[in-house]
Amino acid sequence: MAIYSNLNIDQGSTFDIKVDITDADDAILNLTNYTVAGQIRKNFSSSTAVAFIATVYNASAGTIKLLLDASTTNAMKAGRYVYDVEITSSTGVVTRVLEGQVEVSPGVTR
Repeated sequence: MAIYSNLNIDQGSTFDIKVDITDADDAILNLTNYTVAGQIRKNFSSSTAVAFIATVYNASAGTIKLLLDASTTNAMKAGRYVYDVEITSSTGVVTRVLEGQVEVSPGVTR
């Protein structure tokens, strides 16, 4: 089951977080040979998405990294969105590990 966590993103700023992934027993999940993907959408049925630059940051520590550069967040309209993040094992098993809402706060400096 995915962890539910809301994210706050400042429009026009770089967004960069690291998340530790654990298994059902709360033990560190070794992410060697896993891939990560995540998207933000205005709502669940929206046909357009903003993709995180999502990577395995430290496989043995179970850490993933989610990144949006400043130009990407600048192009996003201020407001509320939904997101999720999935990991895929080398055997093709897909697991949603993170989900929630994203609040993009408007920026003033351009």
